Amino acid sequence: MDVYGCLQKLLDLPQNSPQDFLSTHNEARAQVGVPPLVWNDTVAAYALNYANERRADCELAHSEGPYGENLAEGWGKLAAGDAVSLWVGERSCYEYDSNSCVDGECLHYTQVVWRDSVHLGCARVQCSNGWLFVICNYDPPGNYIGQRPY
Repeated sequence: MDVYGCLQKLLDLPQNSPQDFLSTHNEARAQVGVPPLVWNDTVAAYALNYANERRADCELAHSEGPYGENLAEGWGKLAAGDAVSLWVGERSCYEYDSNSCVDGECLHYTQVVWRDSVHLGCARVQCSNGWLFVICNYDPPGNYIGQRPY
């Protein structure tokens, strides 16, 4: 492979660093005036441990752990920002005035922008079936019934 081919291969790699996860989250949070999240290695280790448990089946089953949680799966180049964008895309289904979801799911979005969440930890693994599994955990968790995310 020539230099151009090697460079193109590098450019095609999805971005999945802690900063890539944080950037997309914090852009959504800034839009509603919520302070940014900070990366937490303990929360990230929890996310990675659970992601590794899902490698065999890639099932979108929540860990039922101590943190708030968003899950995604996809094929190909599902990068950090892509997964977070899926969750943030639910914003159109969140109605602030009634504090409810309308015309679809919005709880992934409300967890992303939950005002009391401070720490973020995420992981992305390739499953044995070829799919990609993405998990983000939030500390403290959000989505409490009767409370507004922001």
